[in-house]
Amino acid sequence: MKRLILLFALLCSLVSAKAQDMKSLYVAMPDSLSPLLTEVNRADFGDFLASNMKAEVKNRFGKISEMKTMTDDYLYLKISEVNSEEMKLLPLNDSVKIICVVRTYMGPVADSRVSFYDTDWKELPANRYLTLPGEDDFYKNVVNENQIDSLNNLRLKADMYLLKAELSEKDNSLTFTYTTPQYLDKPAAEEIEKYLIGKPIRYRWTNGRFIRL
Repeated sequence: MKRLILLFALLCSLVSAKAQDMKSLYVAMPDSLSPLLTEVNRADFGDFLASNMKAEVKNRFGKISEMKTMTDDYLYLKISEVNSEEMKLLPLNDSVKIICVVRTYMGPVADSRVSFYDTDWKELPANRYLTLPGEDDFYKNVVNENQIDSLNNLRLKADMYLLKAELSEKDNSLTFTYTTPQYLDKPAAEEIEKYLIGKPIRYRWTNGRFIRL
C-alpha cells in the first residue's frame, strides 16, 4: 500500500512538473489575458508547430495571428500587424517559476509593457522583479553648455518615452531599446542620435530578479 501511495505521489509530481512548460501554461492562460485568441486557438499553435506546420489561426477579429516560436520556456507570438507578445518562464528557485510577458504595440513605433505572473496567471508586482531604465539612461553625459541647450531643445520634441523590450529565446536576458527617436522627423532624429549611448540596455535574470548589466 505504501508503495502505491509513493508511486501515486511520484506520478503527481511528474505531471505537475511537466505542466510547467510554456505550451501547457499558454493554453491554460485565462481568456481575459488573451482577448483575441481562444483556448482552442492557443492549443492549435502548439499542435501546428509540433507537426512542422505554419502556426497560424484566425483570431476573434477574423484576422491572422501567428506563433513564430515556442519552446519549453519561451514563445513569440505575432497577434496582429500592430501588436505582439513574448513570454519567458523564469526560475524563482529550484521548484517555483514565474512568467515574464512582454507586450509590444506599434503606434506609431514600438512600445512595450513588461508584466509578471505566477504559473496560475495571477499578476505579480512588476517592480519586485524589474526596475525599468529611465529615459536619461539612454543619453550620454553632456557637459558642454551649448550641447546641453541643443539637447534640451531636441528633447522637447521627444515628448513621449517609448521603449521596446525583447526577451531572449536562448537565455534569461531582457533588452530595452529606446524607440522615441524613431517617431521624430528625420533631421531631429539624426540630431538627437548624436547624444544617445547608441546601444540597447541589457538585463539578466539573476536570483529571482532582472539585474542590469
